[in-house]
Amino acid sequence: MRYAFVGLGHRAQMYVDALLGEWRDAGTIVALCDTNRTRMGYYAERIGGQVPCFAPEEFGKVLELADAVIVTTVDATHATYVCAALDAGRDVIVEKPLTTDADGCAAIAAAAERGTGRLIVTFNYRYSPRNSAVRRLLQDGAIGEVTSVHFEWLLDTIHGADYFRRWHRDRARSGGLLVHKSTHHFDLVNWWLGAAPELVFAQTDLRFYGAGNARERGLTGRPERAHGAPGLGTDPFLLDISLDERLKRLYLDAEHEDGYLRDRDVFGEGITIDDNMSVMVRYTNRAVLTYSLHAHAPWEGYRVAFNGTAGRLELDVCEREWTPPHAAVDPSAASKEHATGSSERLLLRRHWSEPEEVPIETGAGGHGGGDRLLLDDVFRGAGDDPLRRQAGYRDGIRSVLTGHAANVSARTGAPVRLTEEGTRVV
Repeated sequence: MRYAFVGLGHRAQMYVDALLGEWRDAGTIVALCDTNRTRMGYYAERIGGQVPCFAPEEFGKVLELADAVIVTTVDATHATYVCAALDAGRDVIVEKPLTTDADGCAAIAAAAERGTGRLIVTFNYRYSPRNSAVRRLLQDGAIGEVTSVHFEWLLDTIHGADYFRRWHRDRARSGGLLVHKSTHHFDLVNWWLGAAPELVFAQTDLRFYGAGNARERGLTGRPERAHGAPGLGTDPFLLDISLDERLKRLYLDAEHEDGYLRDRDVFGEGITIDDNMSVMVRYTNRAVLTYSLHAHAPWEGYRVAFNGTAGRLELDVCEREWTPPHAAVDPSAASKEHATGSSERLLLRRHWSEPEEVPIETGAGGHGGGDRLLLDDVFRGAGDDPLRRQAGYRDGIRSVLTGHAANVSARTGAPVRLTEEGTRVV
């Protein structure tokens, strides 16, 4: 296979590394496309050789060279590239979220249905061993019919704050965290339950980040960005991207081309997304989800509990027990892999039985070995997977529309209905 990349920021790295490493037998990288020549140059240097680089308006030339396109651009532009590639008969691998709104979902659905190319949405959380174990237990009827789900996700002041530094802070570009981030979580629930969302109600607010909240707490004199700021190195909310060679090359050294600042102050002006979100979703199997996303927590992880007609299943995950100030300042110290205090526990509570802790088998690599399984599916094919982890465009649409409907509900104060197995907003 001949692979082309469109969007050469941070998210492209996993796929570039895969095709240069363990999955190099799956194909070659034949073209790069991005708005920024410096970022393309960084990846072209890593790939080696004379890989052609193109501007977005030259995407037609990219399609002429490739069999498949890997889309890792700004979320709001996904639909444009996905539809063009599908219409050209190319396969598409797209980072979540599939797109950011109902119009983008409709355009992609139409292109997927009229085209011949294959579309894969890379939901890597499905492949995490703990999440796969939950799917297996529910699929096997361990707690009977699921009646309700409670799902709480905490982003700490390292990870959560980072969304408020980057282009994600602009709802028009990311759809807000209920689309950009929560599509992972909504997809998990859709997949775990084997059901589709049909009614969504939400309440959201910006309570911690942003200039208004900073002024209310007496945080004045904030810099526009971290680079060159007096508090750099001591203020835990100012990220020093010069300390990480990759981030420096991709963003700091590329600013002269497009003016994009990767290290904006999280308490600055122009933030149009929320940091506290609560959502209720009803599914086609009558199960009800209560979901919350909190983006300024002191620790990172999630808790999910399933109530069923034969018992209850609980998954508790701590990815980072606390947030050292130096980790927030230095991007190279912010990894959650093997973080101190990290833990996971899956507990099965059947009616009239003692609790049973279910072992979780993990492998090497990111997300407990889940990233390797995902990349195998992407580059070598899904094979016979009883858990059906590979996600297609309908899965991507269901997850996006849940977040989109939640945004609409939060804005209007009214519930939003989904039809056609969660793939259309009424």
